[in-house]
Amino acid sequence: MTRGIGWYVHHQGAGHLHRARSVAAALPRPCTVIGTLAGFDTGGLDILDLPDDRPLGDGAFDGRDGAAERPEALHYAPLNHPGVRERAARIAAWAARTDPALLVVDVSVEVALLARLLSVPTVVVRLAGTRTDRPHLEAFRSASRILAPFPEALEGAATPGWVRAKTVYAGFLGAPAARATAPGEDIVVVFGRGGDGGRLADLAAAARAVPGRDWHVLGPVTGTGDAPEDRPANLHLHGWVADPEPFVAGAGLLVGGAGDGLVALAAAHAKRFLCLPEPRAYGEQTEKAAALARLGAAVVHPGWPAAEAWPALVQSARALDPATIGGLGRPDAVAACAAAIERIARAMGQT
Repeated sequence: MTRGIGWYVHHQGAGHLHRARSVAAALPRPCTVIGTLAGFDTGGLDILDLPDDRPLGDGAFDGRDGAAERPEALHYAPLNHPGVRERAARIAAWAARTDPALLVVDVSVEVALLARLLSVPTVVVRLAGTRTDRPHLEAFRSASRILAPFPEALEGAATPGWVRAKTVYAGFLGAPAARATAPGEDIVVVFGRGGDGGRLADLAAAARAVPGRDWHVLGPVTGTGDAPEDRPANLHLHGWVADPEPFVAGAGLLVGGAGDGLVALAAAHAKRFLCLPEPRAYGEQTEKAAALARLGAAVVHPGWPAAEAWPALVQSARALDPATIGGLGRPDAVAACAAAIERIARAMGQT
């Protein structure tokens, strides 16, 4: 009997689940997706749903999860949190019941170390940014291999040599471009689930500053106003879109943060990219954006630009060679990643 694989997904943003879904479909053995999955589309997946482990409120902690008391190998270990306790129990029960060949951890230091205690081999996903703090390094040390969902060209200078040597650079794990569409003149702005979204007033100011192009905005936007002075005619708000690819495929310019999903889309479709990195722990987006800028793959601006800055930024981004960011993508990245995970499972003596 072929032993299955588990894939733990973090619930911040949708990118972790998208990665798991894409690679799981290419694996030659069954895969169970594990995580706090309420509110996500899990159709067609074998899942193990976990209770939420986010803070219950200030009164539930009383400082007992402070750095002075938390073990140095952990990032998040609040005391007296029933969700945290039940999560660990369900993962342990699943491991005992299914005897998995491997657990991919995307991402959690605590789940990686729990799996090691359960004697389950792990592949730990390492996101971009400087992750040289002790908890990250201990999770990497505990892993059979490390998986980077970005090309090696975007590797950060601070990453230790032993971590690099243990890393499989999977590349962007988004779906390859399903359609070849000639770029138009539209500007497509994408906000993901993991951030704060856009503000209508800022988007309206940007659209007024570049009036010769239609602006299509995907994702959450706050603020209201339907009067012409509130929403110019060239600004189109589409809200959350299940499949952004048709918009991205026809875009003349893609605008958004440096999240893995959007950068993968930009690379898959070889889109001129104006990257507005959002604040994330460990400099995940800012360091990735800096690497893109260094390679000439994107124009980068920290945060949402002022209205008067938009014309020059759009002009600079339009001057990019789209082949540069396109060259960072691999159409076979998902299949190659699945094959690498299978090799790791077999190297651990699993069938």
